[in-house]
Amino acid sequence: MTALRRILATGGESTVVTEVIKRRMPRLPLILYIALSALPLGILCPCAFAEPGESQSAASPVAGSGHPAEQLYLQLRRIGLNPNKTYKVRGAAVDRPGLHLTFDDGMIAFTQDVMGHITGALFEGDGEVLITPPNYEERASMALGTGMAILEERFVSAYLRFNDGTLAEFQPYLRPSAEAADFANRFEGTAENLAELDALRIFTTLSRLLPVIGDEQSTGNTLDPTDDHFLHVRFEGETLGAFDVHYDSLADEQVSAGKSTEKDGVSYYDVWTSFSPASTPRTQAPDFPLEVDSYRVNAHVAPPTDLSADVSLKAKVRTSGDRTILFELSRFLQVKQVEVNGRSVEFINNPALDGTQLSRRGNDLVAVVFPQPLRKDQILTLRFVYGGSVLSEAGGGLLYVGARGAWYPNHGLYPASFDITFQYPRGWTLIATGNRVSGEEESAENPLLESHWKTDRPIALAGFNLGKYVKASAQAGPVLVETFAARGVEKDFPKTTSALPPLPDLRGLTPPGDMPVLNAPQPSPARHAQSVANEAAHSVEFFAQRFGPFPYHSLALTQMPGPVSQGWPGLIFLSSLSFLSPEEAEGLHFSPARSSLRRIALSHETAHQWWGDLVMWKSYRDQWIVEALANYSALMKLETENPGEFRSVLEEYRKELLTKNKDGKTLQEAGPVTLGQRLSCSQFPNGYEAVSYGRGTWLFHMLRYMLLDAEPRKPGVNSPDEPFTRILRKVSERYAGKAIDTHELISAFAEELPKSLQFEGKASLAWFEDGWVHGTALPQYSIHSLKVVPKSNGVTVSGVLLQKEGPPDLVTSVPLYAVVGHKAIFLARVFADGPETPFHLTAPAGTRSVQIDPNSTVLTGGR
Repeated sequence: MTALRRILATGGESTVVTEVIKRRMPRLPLILYIALSALPLGILCPCAFAEPGESQSAASPVAGSGHPAEQLYLQLRRIGLNPNKTYKVRGAAVDRPGLHLTFDDGMIAFTQDVMGHITGALFEGDGEVLITPPNYEERASMALGTGMAILEERFVSAYLRFNDGTLAEFQPYLRPSAEAADFANRFEGTAENLAELDALRIFTTLSRLLPVIGDEQSTGNTLDPTDDHFLHVRFEGETLGAFDVHYDSLADEQVSAGKSTEKDGVSYYDVWTSFSPASTPRTQAPDFPLEVDSYRVNAHVAPPTDLSADVSLKAKVRTSGDRTILFELSRFLQVKQVEVNGRSVEFINNPALDGTQLSRRGNDLVAVVFPQPLRKDQILTLRFVYGGSVLSEAGGGLLYVGARGAWYPNHGLYPASFDITFQYPRGWTLIATGNRVSGEEESAENPLLESHWKTDRPIALAGFNLGKYVKASAQAGPVLVETFAARGVEKDFPKTTSALPPLPDLRGLTPPGDMPVLNAPQPSPARHAQSVANEAAHSVEFFAQRFGPFPYHSLALTQMPGPVSQGWPGLIFLSSLSFLSPEEAEGLHFSPARSSLRRIALSHETAHQWWGDLVMWKSYRDQWIVEALANYSALMKLETENPGEFRSVLEEYRKELLTKNKDGKTLQEAGPVTLGQRLSCSQFPNGYEAVSYGRGTWLFHMLRYMLLDAEPRKPGVNSPDEPFTRILRKVSERYAGKAIDTHELISAFAEELPKSLQFEGKASLAWFEDGWVHGTALPQYSIHSLKVVPKSNGVTVSGVLLQKEGPPDLVTSVPLYAVVGHKAIFLARVFADGPETPFHLTAPAGTRSVQIDPNSTVLTGGR
């Protein structure tokens, strides 16, 4: 098999996700884009990428054709090589900030031009790629994936796709070759198959050249020069095999590299690195070309499989010049019509292209092609009509709504108002986000039930659930809490928990897989609906006292098949596992750790109403905030009920981070919390859960007890007025309806930092953010050369605090306690600054020794 055919054998779909698409839909985890985005997409400003004087291809879409946008896209998806633009190449280089490619010697064939523009090339020969990540965090990630902190890899072939002047960079190094026709013909099929990797990306640029329809104010169809540059290369490396490199000047993180890997029969996409070169100024372009203000949805739900909808949305244009805008919509929903301001427009949707092939492995995106370039501040009304099979019957009176986040056309998960009307058959109960303003009602004209829902504040996601439910309700102050549970469980409800994934909310869209079924009588969640409602109401009251008022009018909890739960604005999809009685849970043979996690799942999802729904995250690097905060909030509630179990859960998280994989690496080595979904990779399939939930929870535990120890007059552990909750209440007020990033969160804590926690006299937590949030260390502590010297009113203790198994610049606030008799009395927190830190403290009379952190408030690798 040739090197080029080995590239193709890795799969015809690129799963590297550019930072632009991550900014598009920042609420969803990165792994979902890897799963649902068959193509590396992005919002492109116009840029010329043909040689001056290139003529328009005769095959290009032209004015008067019935579907010019679809023709253009199809052409880009199967673009082949041009024998007349095939050359020998020697000594060529392609440079982008943070990325250097050399093509030392070989053959290169450029693609056929499309609308007068060349968009790709295929190379075979000898070359090298060099990527230098700018910081320790990214170098460590690169080393984990490739074995080298700086990527320096020889390659034998490469397929390039670009939207800029890349061809001009090759031009001085190209020479005619008698082998040109043979080379281009040999690899024509390979190039056509690889062309689909970036077809939609290139289409969003070239669509600017489509004929302008009916707008006298339009300036015409041109590609104006910009600073936008896009380059995607799939290499066949000498040691790394097939891998991808992206450069996108409009992305927050312009450079990325990674590889598709299969391990133990499971496919992964390992993102080796993703960063913004220090020399590249960050673009100020808005994250989204449209700002969606409101949705009006009329949906018809036909169990057990079908949903159809007519959706109108109002939006304001944020940037001028775009012709194509992308919307997220499930690949299983076929779009029938799209209108803009009452006029039908072209759109690109999977079922219209290659039929069954794309319906199986297409992307969850719809590209809307506007009749003329958009203008800044233009107001648009878009209408989508679509339908398809996105539901499945789970048994036990339950449905699985497989497109919970993509059942309506979503353009960025930023808050908007929703007005939704559902129609569905009798015998079912439908619950949705927002407030029910009417229904369930049956009219004489329509035997279907109808319910109408409106949001009282903008929300980032709208969803619904449908089942044959029994309702129970409870009150949490002014908040109505309702639980909807079926009389049975799904047909594949597990017999044991051995095959279940971790319980925390993964916010995934994958339906439950096959699991062993119970031999014993199945439980009835409806019997426990009231106790679940009561527990949820208690959680609402607990969190409202600490974080501020409940953000929504009411809270509904609906039973959902499968082991995973999700907390959305005012609506929780709650796993059947959360409706078990203690006796039923015992029958599943939960481990003590899993039993505790199952117990806090309801509180965890309730806490997401504040952390994740009211306060959102900015990018994949900040998602850990809402997951860890929701988790620690639930643990704080558990602490008031069972302090021992609270400590046991934290200990289990610590042990999990020290668990080794088959290669002898511990989970802590997967990376810091700020790598987000990148943590789950072929080496650490559960890396995201272990680090974001486990280490992330510990980070908040450390912050909380640092503040408690430093408070001169402590209001008490787990008081609504303790410093930790005071700061979080301020965060929830400041960022209500907004997104927060990691630095903003740490800065909010630093604003109220007492002097005893000011390292080197600075009111900053930079040492904590750099060493602990962006780090992976699990250090160990001990005391060397301890001296206890009696004084008139007590004793003085001195010694050296040793910090091992951590980077030399790690700074940690470590609590020291005096041992007096059988008691441990708090002395002070000492900043462990590097491997050795001397200390000298006054202690109570009778002190015999000094103990390090007896209450386990610092994450360590052991003592």
